[in-house]
Amino acid sequence: MEIKKELNGTALTLFLSGRLDAVTAPDLDKVVQNDLTGITDLTLDFSELVYVASAGLRVLLLAQKRMKKQGSMKLTHVSEDVKDVLDMTGFIDFLTIEE
Repeated sequence: MEIKKELNGTALTLFLSGRLDAVTAPDLDKVVQNDLTGITDLTLDFSELVYVASAGLRVLLLAQKRMKKQGSMKLTHVSEDVKDVLDMTGFIDFLTIEE
């Protein structure tokens, strides 16, 4: 998975491409742990993300918990396959997904 970052003031957009799984989830976890200080608006752009595994869901949960305290988080350009995983796991109920 590749992560590209775009910072605009206190808004951070992360562009994820590839697979968010047990191998790549630690990379996103590092960003969540280290790069969200002072961020009030986090956007995860999933336009090139093709797969999310349980390890990736855990990192999304941690990011959501952190951003709930300091601002907001949303997912954009979520594919139907990834949306199906979010739906089956119940994550779709508490994550903000925009088209």
